[in-house]
Amino acid sequence: MDCERWQAFVAEALKVVPAGGAGVTVAFVSDRAMRELNRRWRGKRGTTDVLSFPWEQDEFEKVEGLSLGDVVVSVEQAARQAEEHGLDFEGEVAQLILHGLLHLCGYDHERDGGEMNALELKLRHRLGI
Repeated sequence: MDCERWQAFVAEALKVVPAGGAGVTVAFVSDRAMRELNRRWRGKRGTTDVLSFPWEQDEFEKVEGLSLGDVVVSVEQAARQAEEHGLDFEGEVAQLILHGLLHLCGYDHERDGGEMNALELKLRHRLGI
């Protein structure tokens, strides 16, 4: 993974999502690691493409800068989905990071009647994804 490329992408994405100036940590993991995270935190079996973990900061932690939390991307799942969707790998990873960021900003596509999906499509266009 080209960490500098993804740091630059995340910096641009944070400018267009309603992050309120907060940062984020992005981790790229294997399917094995993602299966464990999915089981432990969601009680679901199998891998998934992206997970978001919001961070509730204490006041003393905010001194170091605001953080939305963590976005975790399964690199192997992203590669499979890129092939399935006819996208390049980088495009798929960018979409997954954006999706995770929107979850950290409080959006929930399972409950919001399409609001998150509409915003995500708009932001994909703005970010050139």
